[in-house]
Amino acid sequence: MASDHPHDTSAFTEEPLGPILNDATRLRLGRQLQALYEPIIDEPLDPRLAELLQQLDSDRKP
Repeated sequence: MASDHPHDTSAFTEEPLGPILNDATRLRLGRQLQALYEPIIDEPLDPRLAELLQQLDSDRKP
């Protein structure tokens, strides 16, 4: 009997489902996302965020 718990994964199979979108749709989606994000790629990073990222990076190093 399946559980009604929202985080129960026993009903899922372990087999990959494979791509749901066809190649043309994925290409179109990729182009739209690129057009959406391309203008902000060259924007400068907020200095506070850059500092936090540097701290995280240094904390990961042994």
